[in-house]
Amino acid sequence: MRLNPLRADRILSLKRRGLLNKFEKQARLFERNPQHPSLHTERLQPLSLRLYLFRIDLKYRVIFLLKTPGETEIVDINDHYQ
Repeated sequence: MRLNPLRADRILSLKRRGLLNKFEKQARLFERNPQHPSLHTERLQPLSLRLYLFRIDLKYRVIFLLKTPGETEIVDINDHYQ
């Protein structure tokens, strides 16, 4: 599964939170195996929007859109408990 490149503001946000290395590790796992157990990938409601998420760590999540089979775009990176 291919992740489209991150926008500059998302990279800056990851750096500010000290998550860039964790994100890169999880992104590599996702590209190799989107269903890897440590990602906890899940589909979000409503199903018609084709939105999913995977974990960066216990607190932060990456929300992504399945654009085409094999291609995804990151929509948001957020604090799960916010």
